Amino acid sequence: MTERTTDLATIFRGIEQAGTIDAYVDGQLRERGFLVERRATDDMSQRELARYKKELKQEAAEKRKLRAVAWKAYKTQNIVFLGEGVFWNDALDWDKWDLENAEARAAENELPPLDKPQQLAEALQLTISQLRWLAYHRDVATSIHYRRFTIPKRDGSERAIWSPRPTLKAAQRWVLRNIVERLTVHGATHGFLAGRSIASNAAAHTDSQMIVKMDLKDFFPTVTYPRVRGIFRHAGYREQIATLLALLCTEAPREIVEEDGQTLYVSLGPRCLPQGAPTSPALTNVICVKMDRRISGLAQKLGWRYTRYADDMTFSLPSNTGKAKTKQDANPAPLIGWVKRIVADEGFRVHPDKTRVIRKGGRQAVTGLIVNGTGAPRVPRKTRRMLRAAMHNLSKGIPLRDDETLATLQGYIAFIAQTDPEQAQRLKEQLA
Repeated sequence: MTERTTDLATIFRGIEQAGTIDAYVDGQLRERGFLVERRATDDMSQRELARYKKELKQEAAEKRKLRAVAWKAYKTQNIVFLGEGVFWNDALDWDKWDLENAEARAAENELPPLDKPQQLAEALQLTISQLRWLAYHRDVATSIHYRRFTIPKRDGSERAIWSPRPTLKAAQRWVLRNIVERLTVHGATHGFLAGRSIASNAAAHTDSQMIVKMDLKDFFPTVTYPRVRGIFRHAGYREQIATLLALLCTEAPREIVEEDGQTLYVSLGPRCLPQGAPTSPALTNVICVKMDRRISGLAQKLGWRYTRYADDMTFSLPSNTGKAKTKQDANPAPLIGWVKRIVADEGFRVHPDKTRVIRKGGRQAVTGLIVNGTGAPRVPRKTRRMLRAAMHNLSKGIPLRDDETLATLQGYIAFIAQTDPEQAQRLKEQLA
């Protein structure tokens, strides 16, 4: 039997008509004359018994062939299995955790209607086999859909980035544009949103008598596969689609191991949002809606302003506007204590070593921009001086320092463009 796509599609239609793979195989055996009627062997002669056994062997051989091709045809239209530890049932069309009004919720969020895996595969321009391949989970894998590299942190350590390979990245970008970006986020969020930036985040904290900065520890790894699946369920998708979308957007943290000349990618924990996937930042914004709402309400009640950019939370106490603040009002301890409780309540953790309090006399920087005084946020003077010096040296033929490249200079210019586009344009022309 051939196994071309058209043949497999025909076979799958036969399976659907028969009801099950076994029923389809039995029907094919009957049509081809291989189905043997079972008979008692007690009264058979040796010749009859030998012939009967031969017929049974021929039936068994043909059955194996038919079943193998039928199973292959079935897998072209069904997910079947997604790896150890992942619940999947092709026949499941509802689940007790699904929203009762799931389709109405999806329509309310203006999400594409996706009721079956085949619809998701078509939307992603993939076959069912390719979709299963992208979503499949293995604790120990010989290859994965991510490329690992590191970038330096400010403290000198390295941050691991897992960048999705092209096929998965294309699927994640579709999920980002068509689903995640349409979900509700809180107004205090400024990271990875159209029309918002580090500049809009910093602008909310100008003219402050005190700034408190707090970081969320292990932000992306804390958002695990079940939490991501919950996002898609709450958005209006049922069990099967929510499971596939969550698997496409998560991956287990892995260690790369060499064993007997083979590279293995060994899972170190549960699947979570990988730092490097285009969907990860936007999904954190969605999952933090309740936390942002609670913290924003707390801050407002205590007289503080609040914004969040990814895992950086910033609070500021506005300068006096006619009414003097008491020492109790300006004490950040109650705010910090309550924020830690809310953060823990919402499944995150405040980094114990990265809470900073900056008073009016100090250098108040928010997402890298200076916000002291009533003026607009601005790039630190040190950065501007460094950039001008490097460009002056270039104009004189003096080579850049070891830690400077044209790419880093272009990055600094892009940084300046956040707050001063005209100056950035002049610097860009000068560098060119």
